[in-house]
Amino acid sequence: MAAINSNFLKLKAGYLFPEIARRVKAYSEANPDKAAHIIRCGIGDVTEPLPPAVVSAMQQGIAEMGRRETFKGYGPEQGYEFLRQAIVDHQFSGLGISADEVFVSDGSKCDTGNILDILGKGNTIAITDPVYPVYVDTNVMAGNTGDADENGSYEGLLYLPCNASNNFVADVPRERADIIYLCFPNNPTGAVASRAQLEAWVAYAKRHDAIILFDAAYEAFIHDPDIPHSIFEIEGARDCAIEFRSFSKNGGFTGLRCACVVIPKSVSGTASDGTRVPLHQLWSRRHSTKFNGASYPVQKAAAAVFSAEGKAQVAGLIDHYMGNAKLLREAAIGAGLPVFGGENAPYVWAGCPSGLSSWDMFDRMLEEARVVVTPGSGFGSAGEGYFRVSAFNSRANVEEVCRRLKPLIS
Repeated sequence: MAAINSNFLKLKAGYLFPEIARRVKAYSEANPDKAAHIIRCGIGDVTEPLPPAVVSAMQQGIAEMGRRETFKGYGPEQGYEFLRQAIVDHQFSGLGISADEVFVSDGSKCDTGNILDILGKGNTIAITDPVYPVYVDTNVMAGNTGDADENGSYEGLLYLPCNASNNFVADVPRERADIIYLCFPNNPTGAVASRAQLEAWVAYAKRHDAIILFDAAYEAFIHDPDIPHSIFEIEGARDCAIEFRSFSKNGGFTGLRCACVVIPKSVSGTASDGTRVPLHQLWSRRHSTKFNGASYPVQKAAAAVFSAEGKAQVAGLIDHYMGNAKLLREAAIGAGLPVFGGENAPYVWAGCPSGLSSWDMFDRMLEEARVVVTPGSGFGSAGEGYFRVSAFNSRANVEEVCRRLKPLIS
């Protein structure tokens, strides 16, 4: 008899976004006359076309694949040198990162889950609450937790509460943690961490010989010059941090799939016999064994993001989405809601009107305004009473959402 991984049975009823899709589908089928007017501001998926420089580079890459003299089969699993070096030159210049510390992948969501392959059992794992669900669910799947309680919190995880009093940036805990998930700009709350706050986290990690898993998928949306874009801007982080980057939101690659993990060779963990082992060599082996590399045309397209034309076009995309965020933020504030985010991140995190739960608000927005948002409780128990609105949309749709929002709340 084939045994299953019973850890999957600990997972709650459904991953957040499929559950949202299920509810929207049920509403649409029950109200076919209204389905066409639904505006989706739930999942953080981009809506605008790829930058022309990216399209041109990908077409060139495909053309190369169609000629014998330029055809490419299996590429290097870690990524082509031209892309790895471009990532270092344009995103980590002056931070002491080398190209061979960059691993190209097909998505940071995958990477933040797959990183558990090289981390052992028995680690104390700290996550923020609210939290991007992948961090929690992949630890459940890996057997790093016990069962969930009635609030959906899993035994064995160290939850770091984020709330209005700390501006949704977790404080360094008194307890010891071995693995720490940090996401800035934050998904879902849109919060950003100051340099001083990141310095405190690096100091904590070095003090406890811990590892920070730093998800910087939304760093391109930071406009405040005082907010760090990378954990490696903090002294000492090269000894205790791994950073995840993505082309999904800045370059619009959600449908192309390209990202990277940066693992400095100076980051290490402890083997069962007490010896120190660099995580770089473990990830390199894992990456080579389980992954055959992102496709050549996609990597060509990703490199084009760093061209002069690509940078200008990406900046236009960022300005578009942040313009949307500004409108959504102002509309929510105008409706009298407590609002966070939307200034250095493409997400607006708003409090629900008095008496409404997060899912109540989701249902009300869908049924009365025909707008899909994300219930805050889907990101953890501390998210109850809030909802997230994504700025990834057309300007016309966002303006319509703003019109529909105010009378619904007032």
